[in-house]
Amino acid sequence: MISIRMRASKTKNRREHHISGAEGIYEKSAISKIVKAYTERALNHPRGKPDKIVISIEDVKQKPKKAGILPVKNLKCSSSDEARNIISQALANVGVSKRAVKNAFRILTSTKTMRGASLILQESGTRMEPDKERGVRVSRLGIKKPDEKKLSKMLSRIKINTDTVKEALLLASKTASYPDIIAEICISDDPDYTTGYISSKEFGYLRIPNIKNRGEMHGGRVFFVKEGVNIKMMIDYLEKIPVIMA
Repeated sequence: MISIRMRASKTKNRREHHISGAEGIYEKSAISKIVKAYTERALNHPRGKPDKIVISIEDVKQKPKKAGILPVKNLKCSSSDEARNIISQALANVGVSKRAVKNAFRILTSTKTMRGASLILQESGTRMEPDKERGVRVSRLGIKKPDEKKLSKMLSRIKINTDTVKEALLLASKTASYPDIIAEICISDDPDYTTGYISSKEFGYLRIPNIKNRGEMHGGRVFFVKEGVNIKMMIDYLEKIPVIMA
């Protein structure tokens, strides 16, 4: 199998600004199709036109690990304030402190969006990612065709069978499979996409509409992790270890 990763950016005032990214593990026969799809996504993103698109294609040499796909549930939510209350309560139920949640929202509502996720300790709220601009990228993940068909049928029943949802669900599922990760919040930095999610091995993948207001450019990912976690080992798993969801 092959790992394909895309990153698009634009340089403003000598600083590289993230536009879009995508990645997955695929069969070699899909390379041309996926590269075309990723390129079109980069060129037509609501955050603007990139001046740099990097696509990496690598053989997956290590036998992939397996992880289960999180159960999905659509929540009702009418505003960003209501979304914050829903998120805060769900995270409190799995042991994430108010301080950690507050620090997470400070990152997620910042005008400086990160390419990857921020790592926050569940009790102290301390940020732990080594690079505060890059963050941590969840990479080398995928799903085999028979399981993807089953996933599409399941998502179709609840009327959310889109590439955006599937990609986010696979990423959240790999993230949740690491034992020292408690939960995740994701808010898209796409100004036109206002549905986000929180996820955890404890409560699954919860989609939250109106998590932000239309037109807002902020967003990102935050992973809440256990105190005392080995950060280097966790980042190695998230970024380098191939995982196939089933």
